Amino acid sequence: MSFLFARHPDVKRTKLRQWLEHGSVQVNGRSVKRSNHPLHTGDVVSIRAKNEVRAEGLLPPGMRVLFEDESLIVIEKPERLLSMASATERDETAYAFLTDYVRGGNRRSRKRVWIVHRLDRESSGLMVFAKTKAAKRELQANWSKTEKRYLAVVEGAPPADQGVLESHLNESNSYKVKSAPRSARTRHAVTHYRVMKRTATRALLELTLDTGRRNQIRVHLTDAACPIIGDHKYEARTNPARRLGLHASSLQFKHPLSGELLRFESPLPQTLSRLL
Repeated sequence: MSFLFARHPDVKRTKLRQWLEHGSVQVNGRSVKRSNHPLHTGDVVSIRAKNEVRAEGLLPPGMRVLFEDESLIVIEKPERLLSMASATERDETAYAFLTDYVRGGNRRSRKRVWIVHRLDRESSGLMVFAKTKAAKRELQANWSKTEKRYLAVVEGAPPADQGVLESHLNESNSYKVKSAPRSARTRHAVTHYRVMKRTATRALLELTLDTGRRNQIRVHLTDAACPIIGDHKYEARTNPARRLGLHASSLQFKHPLSGELLRFESPLPQTLSRLL
């Protein structure tokens, strides 16, 4: 509160408190409502307009906008939410909610977003959407250069503290991907892993990808005899968090317009971290 008052001496204290109460004040991209929230050197404090706060109310529980400008939007997607429409679901998707968000709930608006990449329905974490066709083309053209990191809570653990998981994946089955002998129907996939923590029954892994195949992480960890918790589709035996234990935790890429290097982090959800 003292910081806000010092930066906005022309604004009445009652108005400043309203900013806090209505969620207009953000610190490092997260809404803050406490007047005594501690600030540290390097923190970025921003004030959002009423329409921005109102638009955020159009998003489903667990879905948050971390960054937005004229070219792109970075969000945190909750688990059990489709990235985009499927044959059986068109409305309850990150794409549909985000379209409504940029339109401010106005169905007549022509504003929209473009999908840059996908995240499994069962997974949570960071996703990028473009706000222009040009931004979409630029982001997708350089997506292979994007640094993507994931966190996974697995049953058991790999034998080594770090290593590389590699195979050829057959993605022809729409339901389940499998490792298979190299052929015209398979694509090479490479996953790097590092064990962050071990317990008696499970482990936390950090994963980076050289390739971006469908269900790549899930298949490779099953092949390594340490499937992701809650992943019954890929042979997991336990489901202690009642969700898939996979989270897209970090993205680093160049801004499609300015070329500035952007980096976003999303911590492991509490439902998963408490298991460790």
